[in-house]
Amino acid sequence: MAKKILIIGFVWPEPKSSAAGSRMMQLIRFFQTQNHQITFSSPCAKSDNAFDLTTIGIDQISIELNNTSFDVFINKLNPEIVLFDRFMMEEQFGWRVAEHCPNALRVLDTEDLHCLRKGRQQAFKDGKAFDRSYLYSDIAKREIASIYRSDLSLIISEVEIEILKKEFKIDAALLHYLPFMLNEISEEDIEKFPNFDERQHFITIGNFLHEPNFNAVLYLKETIWPLIKKQLPEAELHIYGAYASQKVNQLNNKKQGFLIKGFAKDVNDVMQRSRVCLAPIRFGAGLKGKLVDAMQNGTPCVTTSVGAEGMFGSMELNGFIEDTPENFVEKAITLYTNKNTWKEKQENGFKVFNQRFNVKVYQQGLSLRIQGIIMKLNEHRLNNFTGQMLQHHGLQSTKFMSKWIEEKNKK
Repeated sequence: MAKKILIIGFVWPEPKSSAAGSRMMQLIRFFQTQNHQITFSSPCAKSDNAFDLTTIGIDQISIELNNTSFDVFINKLNPEIVLFDRFMMEEQFGWRVAEHCPNALRVLDTEDLHCLRKGRQQAFKDGKAFDRSYLYSDIAKREIASIYRSDLSLIISEVEIEILKKEFKIDAALLHYLPFMLNEISEEDIEKFPNFDERQHFITIGNFLHEPNFNAVLYLKETIWPLIKKQLPEAELHIYGAYASQKVNQLNNKKQGFLIKGFAKDVNDVMQRSRVCLAPIRFGAGLKGKLVDAMQNGTPCVTTSVGAEGMFGSMELNGFIEDTPENFVEKAITLYTNKNTWKEKQENGFKVFNQRFNVKVYQQGLSLRIQGIIMKLNEHRLNNFTGQMLQHHGLQSTKFMSKWIEEKNKK
């Protein structure tokens, strides 16, 4: 029998704008393969880039923060599974779900570990090496509490699974590794891709509202691109991304071949026309959508250790990992000028993509995991006393704070 699934989104999914949007659409498609009845809700305003979920048969419901209207809504819907999109949504609505639908499976999709990303960003700003003192932040206290309160948390990177288990001592029973879930690239697809000689220029892509992406663009502008341009005077760097503000657009310089292209309507098209993808990411977490897009379209990459984290496992890279500007530039030029190296790295990317992000493998694994927990939900929760404790105290404090805000808003 079809189950009712409620997804509480931090934002409305924008698959063409961000990796987070693509990830959400992959989760929605997973639930559709299970023939579940899906309702997507969010307290966020819709942008023009938001995907219209009604076109694929999904109800879209706007909800409000700190408002008992949500209680009425969830009581009427009575879902069997609730998916929280990032820990902030679990904080806001988790206690209401637990109170009104206590038997619903509560699943948290972390997207990436926010405490890891923010900690690395702060260490970068401080000019210091990232260590545990940056990881154990107030954001970590909130995020880890949310993971404990949830019945299952979806973690996009193996590296983040290890951090959660080793640093925060979270039981593996509460965690599930779920990278991007993508269809295989066939030999027929590969044969249709433009070859080395048919491609030109460099590319980088990413939502400009995401601080690691904007920082990477600045790094390219100020340090890396001038060195590449000096050796490859005819080359251009095409920078794509949603939400290009004035501070982004002012970086455009035609003379330098540094071109801000803005929103890409078709990432596959622009990626296939480019010869090399540059992703000099200096802080961040999770998996990098731009690297997956590059592999999917046969575009070798140069990235950093942070950019490559959790991406390749023990497999051969689809390019190079370099953390110093000089080495980064050297490898970028090698990929751009050496056809044999380029072809070898492209083939590596196809193998990584097909083996590490296979949609059938991960959909099946997630289905079995969810079914297993639902069958023994009470036992599963009894084995997570820390989660019960945090649910008890968090529910009380969050509940009354929310009710206080609601009353205040009425005045």
